[in-house]
Amino acid sequence: MSLHDIPLTTLDGRPTTLGDYAGRALLLVNVASRCGMTPQYAGLERLQERYGEQGLTVVGFPCNQFNGQEPGTNEEIAQFCASTYGVTFPMMDKVEVNGEGRHPLFDELTRAEDAEGTAGDVGWNFEKWVVGPDGDVVARFRSRVEPESAEVVAAIEGALPGPADATA
Repeated sequence: MSLHDIPLTTLDGRPTTLGDYAGRALLLVNVASRCGMTPQYAGLERLQERYGEQGLTVVGFPCNQFNGQEPGTNEEIAQFCASTYGVTFPMMDKVEVNGEGRHPLFDELTRAEDAEGTAGDVGWNFEKWVVGPDGDVVARFRSRVEPESAEVVAAIEGALPGPADATA
């Protein structure tokens, strides 16, 4: 199954898929509002602002599996992200990224290897996956890698669609 075909639900309860972003590069991130890494939201938003018109969409996936650091309701998460970090990128419904209840999207994403060649479970909040316009994972970055780090930016720039391929 393509990443583009996996059913998702937006933070406001609408059914969707990543197919809505086909032809765009994606930066998929499992996020949390009460984590020491929560300030990464600011860098994620800056990436959305910097590369959005060139064909990037950042997509956040709230997860409460790591020390209960995303306990809020979808409405509380949306309010926090908008008021604290000015988040404009799409946010999905809270998901599980590991274990028996792992969302099917993360079944696929956790098969991707990071820079050290390690695949498998999500280690913590704010892991990142760069997905090309065709829906293939091109890079995986662990939590401590900042969104605007040189390696993430290089992966994003390499995944951006050509001018003829970009869709709104």
